[in-house]
Amino acid sequence: MRGRSRPPARRPARIEVREIELTIDKLGSEGVGVARVDGKPVLVPGALPGERIRARLAGGSAEITEVLEPSPDRVAPPCRHFGTCGGCALQHLGWRTYLDFKRDLVVEALRRQGLGEAPVAAIASSPPGTRRRAVFEAKRAGGTVVLGFHGRASHQIVDLGECPVLLPVLADLLPALRDLLKILLPGAGGATVQLAAGPGGAEVGLVLSAIPDLGQLERLALFAEAQDLARLWWRVGDTAPVPAAQRRSLGLRFGTVPVDPPSGGFLQATAAGEAALTAAVVEAMTGAERVADLFAGCGTFGLALGARAELHAVEGDAAALGALAAAARRAGLGFVTTERRDLESRPLLVTELKRFDAVLFDPPRAGAKAQALHLAQSTVPVVVGVSCNPATFARDARILVDGGYRLESVLPVDQFVWSPHVELVGRFARP
Repeated sequence: MRGRSRPPARRPARIEVREIELTIDKLGSEGVGVARVDGKPVLVPGALPGERIRARLAGGSAEITEVLEPSPDRVAPPCRHFGTCGGCALQHLGWRTYLDFKRDLVVEALRRQGLGEAPVAAIASSPPGTRRRAVFEAKRAGGTVVLGFHGRASHQIVDLGECPVLLPVLADLLPALRDLLKILLPGAGGATVQLAAGPGGAEVGLVLSAIPDLGQLERLALFAEAQDLARLWWRVGDTAPVPAAQRRSLGLRFGTVPVDPPSGGFLQATAAGEAALTAAVVEAMTGAERVADLFAGCGTFGLALGARAELHAVEGDAAALGALAAAARRAGLGFVTTERRDLESRPLLVTELKRFDAVLFDPPRAGAKAQALHLAQSTVPVVVGVSCNPATFARDARILVDGGYRLESVLPVDQFVWSPHVELVGRFARP
């Protein structure tokens, strides 16, 4: 029996490319200009509201070829890589308008959940040159190493000659890191480079494709000494970090408590941003005597409460929780207890929550929906949420408000300068 003939393969739809004049209506949530063509939105990176531009249009996006009428808010970008590097989206926007845009992202996220009346404070900002952690990509290209962020909407790596976002102690490491990676990377190999810094110095982490040999390990140790690093670690894939040089602590303190996070452990992006978030959390917890710190990490906010409250810290990451517990022991904080638990699959139940008079949660970008559902049914008087994603915070806030809480205050915090990312602290209370 003859088989059925295969239908001819469809050719991909041809995208028409044309030159067009556009007027930009607004900035989208990703920090790109938005115009409309034939009633449909078109994204225009680098464009600002009110501008009239000439652009090359292809599908739902456009590339500026000429700015015909610039916005009064347009400024000269401080970095020569702006426009090709994907690390920043808004260096061309005046500072005051930029901060208003970041605050409006929070206001809009709440409005979409019917919480538009929530009081949102002025944004707390971090200036350029203060970012203390970053993740770069590196790739061997012949006799050189390309090291930097991915390009905008691209897998290509932009080789950075400067980065006005970073702390100088981290930006200054880039040339020496290229030389080191020439030794570590095979002919067409790549690596991920994680940088962090504290008062005690810088940390370099290398995610490699192969285990370093003895000679390479010796070079890592020499590199750490030559660059006066606090510590240097490496790992292959998703394996645990392996210390290559542990010369001293990063010198971090949460409140007054010295903490030594694990290699590659989470760190708030700027010291100023952490201080703003911490101050808001501590103020929101005033008077609390029994606090649950959920998604506690290394104790950034919970340990900052000091002796003000009995603290129960819950975290799924064993290394982070171990660092928190060790810090509490060293500081003599016998009232701090810890529990390793995946709060996404096993949130604290209403029966477990009833012993606390305040709950703090600081989840990853996906939010804390499962935990919020149980909090909404609880009698906990005060709930404080810290978030790096206004959309999931607003969703979780809606759950709490529907459960009888009142959203009393929201503080936006900008730690990722010139990006569309914004963080916040919100305080909920039962009437």
